[in-house]
Amino acid sequence: MEERSLYTIRENALIAQDVYRLRLEGKGGWVRRPGQFVNIALDGLYLRRPISVCDWDEGSLTLIYKVVGRGTARMSRMTPGQTLDLLTGLGNGFDPDAAQGRSVVLVGGGVGVPPLYGLARVLRGRGQRVRCVLGFRSACDVFYEDELRALGCETFVATNDGTRGERGFVTDVLRQLDYDYYYACGPQAMLSAVHALGKQGQLSFEERMGCGFGACMGCSCQTLTGSKRICVDGPVLLSEEVRFDG
Repeated sequence: MEERSLYTIRENALIAQDVYRLRLEGKGGWVRRPGQFVNIALDGLYLRRPISVCDWDEGSLTLIYKVVGRGTARMSRMTPGQTLDLLTGLGNGFDPDAAQGRSVVLVGGGVGVPPLYGLARVLRGRGQRVRCVLGFRSACDVFYEDELRALGCETFVATNDGTRGERGFVTDVLRQLDYDYYYACGPQAMLSAVHALGKQGQLSFEERMGCGFGACMGCSCQTLTGSKRICVDGPVLLSEEVRFDG
């Protein structure tokens, strides 16, 4: 169930080109699985902004967002001590149990990377070997490579222009790895390309959302079992149920 709560900003720091880390003080215990998200209310803007949870504990949340429009631009100007109105407890999140006994890779593209950090922390806490493949446009866009390595994850970076890591896409790296299960989050083109490699896994979608709790149907997508709402039936879907053919 969603819950409305007020959070106090403790940090709002630029960590890559147009990308900010927002650390909030407030209830974090509602997070049941990595990959869930919050919906943030901003004064003067009708629709809340959905942002995935990067990390959490009982008294704090860490969110990472990219400035792409009026809402996130306004967020980037907020300072420590200000408060934000959040709807929490949203989305189904990743299922970490599916990784047990498997060779696992976490695949993130751009702002699809943050929810994978929380997942990596959970998996590493269980003693699971974790490899991460991160995709960005250029070196100036790269973030959380060092943080994932600090968790003990073997981490690979691919950039479109080759200015950091391997030149190309996350799929170019994945083809060089031996794995049998993946968790992926990123733009739909990336998810489609990862899905096409034919492995089993879980995909977290970055659909544009309206209400964030299933009332408006604005983020519906087609699956093999019919239409699903990304905000409540997702954002995580199983690879075997996803359709990328329209």
